[in-house]
Amino acid sequence: MALTSLAFFMVALDSLVVVTALPAIHRDLGGSMSVLEWTVNAFTLVFAAGIITAAALGDRYGRVRVFSIGLAVFTAASAACALAPNAGILIAARMLQGLGAALVMPVSLTILTAAFAPERRGAAIGIWGGLGGLAVASGPLVGGAITQGLDWHWIFWVNVPIGVAAIVLSRLRLTESRGPRTRFDLPAVGLAGGGAAALVWGLTRAGEVGSATGEVILALGVGAALGAAFVLWERRAADPMLPLRLFRSRSFTVANCTGFLMSGAIFSAAFLMAQYFQLSLGYSPLDTGIRLLPWTATPLLVAPLAGILADRVGARPVLATGMLLQGVGLGWIAILATATVGYSELVLPLIVAGVGISMALPVVAAAVMGAAAPSDMGKASGVNSTVQRLGSSFAIAVAAAVFRANGHLGSAASYAIGFRPALAVIAGFSLLGVFTALGIGKSTAAATATQLEAAAV
Repeated sequence: MALTSLAFFMVALDSLVVVTALPAIHRDLGGSMSVLEWTVNAFTLVFAAGIITAAALGDRYGRVRVFSIGLAVFTAASAACALAPNAGILIAARMLQGLGAALVMPVSLTILTAAFAPERRGAAIGIWGGLGGLAVASGPLVGGAITQGLDWHWIFWVNVPIGVAAIVLSRLRLTESRGPRTRFDLPAVGLAGGGAAALVWGLTRAGEVGSATGEVILALGVGAALGAAFVLWERRAADPMLPLRLFRSRSFTVANCTGFLMSGAIFSAAFLMAQYFQLSLGYSPLDTGIRLLPWTATPLLVAPLAGILADRVGARPVLATGMLLQGVGLGWIAILATATVGYSELVLPLIVAGVGISMALPVVAAAVMGAAAPSDMGKASGVNSTVQRLGSSFAIAVAAAVFRANGHLGSAASYAIGFRPALAVIAGFSLLGVFTALGIGKSTAAATATQLEAAAV
């Protein structure tokens, strides 16, 4: 629990920790801000492209081995980021960090799931998911605090001792496990990785240059074509990297759809609100992070309880309620948000959104893993992680397009004018997730896992 949650926290934190440090990095390394924004995008691109392959590698060569290699790559890349002499090398190091994160994230969930009995998995994944959600939402706070209090280099240096300790302890304390012994599906690796990379590239560029440009249309078209080719190949492969039978389960499919919408709402809302508090309300990076705590701190308290509750009553009511509260909270903020609103008016909707996020985060993962047979847990974890990364890229692209159509960065008022409809659309993502969550089966996660294990035997 400690090792997998710590690793997940570390890689999830680095998804957005750079956002509030970009101005300081720009002052030191030069390069345009649009170029430096690729310190965020390059990480996401490689991260999303490598997840399913990493899950398959863990099944074949050993999950703890792949987990340790991923930690080593991530740790070394963090040191390279801190030492980068220019923006180009920093972006390259961030791509390497994304590769390490891709190796760590899905395998950490598989290791954790296998370590706990079915009746305790919801609570265990609740803690894991809560820390991950806390990392994503608090990225801007941590980045702002370290940049303002120390130096931007330290947002990367702090990973090094943590990573080294996690590598050593993983080799000493974790028990090796593998999935079914099958041939490595090399064509699927290229199709899945290439398709995910093209889709994330297209979605990211859509948020920067617009969705109607030839570059974006070509990237999305290539991604869709490679995705279709991947599905066709997997239908014929003797030992598929991703068994399509997983999607015959309605619970597995709709849980992943809910994860897509949930992750999109979380990442895009964090991206928008971190800038709104600074550009419209005039807070410093550190002050912004502190004022977002009613939203960002709740996963640490609520997520483990949500996991326990899901074990008792099932994933469906907990997840649907969480998505509803998240949508209501974000929509409430969108209604209130102006350049002159008092912070006290935002506290209650921030708490409502935070409780909703905290309920949804762990239960999505538990529902996905509970709908997969034990032999397919590694692959199910890879699907869960990949779908959520695609969801975050898609939602940020949509939010950026809505913002550009209504506002701009020229003044506090103009940012707020664009922020309100963009956040309202993101709230709609959460509300749509209520309906997908209602498609999950009625049985509790523990009961589902027990039935699957019995069937596998």
